[in-house]
Amino acid sequence: MARASWWVAFFLATFCYSGAQTLITDEEEAKQWLEQYNTMAEHYFYLSEEANWAYETDINDQNQQAQVQASLNKDKFKKEAYDNSTMFDVDSFTNETVKRLFSKIKNIGNAGLRDQSKLNRLTQLLADMKQVYSTGKVKDGDRDLVFEPDLVNELATGRDYDRLQFIWKGWRDAVGPTLRDMYKEYVTLKNEAIGELGYDDVGDYWRSWYETPTFEADLEALWQEVRPMYLELHAYVRRRLGEAYGKDKVGENDPIPAHLFGNMWSQQWNNIYDLVEPFSGKQRIDVTSAMVAKGWDAMRMFNESEQFFTSLGLIPMTPDFWRDSMIVRPADREVVCYASAWDFYNRRDFRIKMCTEVTQDDLQTVHHEMGHIEYFLQYKDQPVPFREGANPGFHEAVGDCLALSVSTPKHLKEIGLIDGTLQEDDEADINYLMKQALEKIAFLPFAYMMDQWRWKVFDGRITPDNMNQEWWKLRQQYQGIIPPVLRDEKDFDPGCKFHIPSDVPYIRYFVSFIVQFQFYEAMCDASDHTGPLYKCDFYRSPQAGQLLGDMLKLGSSRPWPEAMEAITGSRAMTARPLLKYFEPLTTWLRQNNTASGVRTGWSQFEPWASSATKEAGPALATTLFCVLCCLFVR
Repeated sequence: MARASWWVAFFLATFCYSGAQTLITDEEEAKQWLEQYNTMAEHYFYLSEEANWAYETDINDQNQQAQVQASLNKDKFKKEAYDNSTMFDVDSFTNETVKRLFSKIKNIGNAGLRDQSKLNRLTQLLADMKQVYSTGKVKDGDRDLVFEPDLVNELATGRDYDRLQFIWKGWRDAVGPTLRDMYKEYVTLKNEAIGELGYDDVGDYWRSWYETPTFEADLEALWQEVRPMYLELHAYVRRRLGEAYGKDKVGENDPIPAHLFGNMWSQQWNNIYDLVEPFSGKQRIDVTSAMVAKGWDAMRMFNESEQFFTSLGLIPMTPDFWRDSMIVRPADREVVCYASAWDFYNRRDFRIKMCTEVTQDDLQTVHHEMGHIEYFLQYKDQPVPFREGANPGFHEAVGDCLALSVSTPKHLKEIGLIDGTLQEDDEADINYLMKQALEKIAFLPFAYMMDQWRWKVFDGRITPDNMNQEWWKLRQQYQGIIPPVLRDEKDFDPGCKFHIPSDVPYIRYFVSFIVQFQFYEAMCDASDHTGPLYKCDFYRSPQAGQLLGDMLKLGSSRPWPEAMEAITGSRAMTARPLLKYFEPLTTWLRQNNTASGVRTGWSQFEPWASSATKEAGPALATTLFCVLCCLFVR
């Protein structure tokens, strides 16, 4: 009641401004308004996060409606704050922090939709799409396979070509067609909301978060820097998969069938390391079996991650974190299993939601998500509009930067997951770098093309009638992969990736996979590391932790180049540290591919057809796949 009364007073005070004939130029008055805004923002953002958490950890209609209503209440607050903020003559202010706060308050996203019925529909649509994705199941005889852990584990460990195809297609059949028309409506409503804020379309709005006029050109330049290494990796993996499955299934110069990478979206390939290992008989840096043998569980993984952060002098997790996080999948209800970190905007409540499995991959994911929590903890005393990463990619990079240190053989031995003496020779190093490349380099074209597709959907270059076809054109263009079965426009394969129906931009991950190596190199230098970059473990280095913590505290209070400069000494994104890290592997791949007579690049196929053609079956699919349009060779 006290908060509600305060809000009435706040609203009436600002409402009086709306009738004023001239804009308010008193900067002190603006600061007082911002303080009031911050108090109420914490209140409404907390209520929205709490309702969203309740829904994602217990999916049911009642929780969904509560989540939708809390989101609408938050949007109403944001919209009213936006309107009231326009009463100030911000251009006349001299305090850059004040001006930056007002600028961020005016970026209200979906709340820009003035027609309340349309905003209600958009909010409900987003909830419905997330529910379709999160409750999707694949029918397998008398079993219903859930995404995590059933489908994830089968793809990661399975090696039967047809079974993998069944899993790959089954997931897309389970969620894609249902989401297709919903997504079309979402695009229309989302574009309308963002258009009312003065942006051309949603892609224009999302790109504005990076505050860089040359952002798209900068991304393309970064991609061109790393593309040659990706082509060498792709060619090598294609040859090894051809040896494993037969050249009739993986052609020497063809795109690779998308279901063979050990991952539902072919975004990271580390699960097929056993099929592509450069040198056999070496010590394997895959500690999943050791974790299981030593009795590790989810709590041990989270404790180990926190211990790494605190060894750097960073902030430990809060009591609320340990009490309220969901770190394993509950057996008694549907949940959104996709791992995520949560800030409840009250400066003490931070949580992770994750269906943790005892694997090395999930150990790295725990560090990734805890990196988000550390960022939240470091900037918790900033005003609400500044409680975000310097840019979205920074937030994703923090935990991954630390995971680069955690994944080193040196560190894995330190925490008892490698027994005996470490093998340290050139061949062992190449094996280690290959495993890292299957995760880090393989991911880059996927992370780049995801929002290339969405930006084109939002600005109309991709129409509602060819969304799936254009998706596969981009996947073939950038990744060199094709679907294992024909696809058509009844399918909606983009929707089978969490971030599409969940309205989460993806280019942040491309940025993250570049800048995490910049952060890593800077922290290695701070820890006085000597030797190859890929061997650096800055565990227990308070100097490295201080460097990172000082950057994290800034939140988004300053443009990201200033945050970058604070940790690296440079204001630009560059792939140089990433390429330096992988340089020995790049050289080895080039030499190995040349010696094996392997060419980089791939033939172009058209793996889409009308529904009638699609129903004709795999024989026709094979024939159509053999239509060669052009050949890219070294």
